[in-house]
Amino acid sequence: MRSVTLAVLASVSVFAAAPALAQAPQVEKNVSMAMALAILQGTLEQCTKDGFKVSVVIVDKGGNVAASIKGDGTSPHTMEFARLKAYTARTRGQTSLATMKQMEDPAFAFLKQIPGVVGIGGGVPIKVGNEVIGGVGVTGAPGGEKDEACANAGIAKVADALK
Repeated sequence: MRSVTLAVLASVSVFAAAPALAQAPQVEKNVSMAMALAILQGTLEQCTKDGFKVSVVIVDKGGNVAASIKGDGTSPHTMEFARLKAYTARTRGQTSLATMKQMEDPAFAFLKQIPGVVGIGGGVPIKVGNEVIGGVGVTGAPGGEKDEACANAGIAKVADALK
């Protein structure tokens, strides 16, 4: 009987505290404006050094565009394609190149049905530890691996803040 009474009291205290906890705002890590701009700049520096004209898009934790720039001399489609790569990296938690490799496996054919997910290199997730807080998408270099290298250079600019 005593253990039943203790269990009831414990349950009541949890239910009494639940409304107070439900009212607290969420606290989460996300890409700040300063971080997005630093990643953008680092990405462009690397691609320019390598001789590539690219467009870059940074998305935040919610998959929304945090920063973007259309590179000089790039085609009009590069902005949207860079956004899709960044979104893919954010939502999948892996590079868009890794997603491309998964899409080749018939067991992952469903990935082709997810709106906004693309299978081509150039998208890299932004992570704090194992938590994905955004993504970088780059388009315009001759090949997804080169786009991805530029994105990684941009993320390296803010590596200390991601620890």
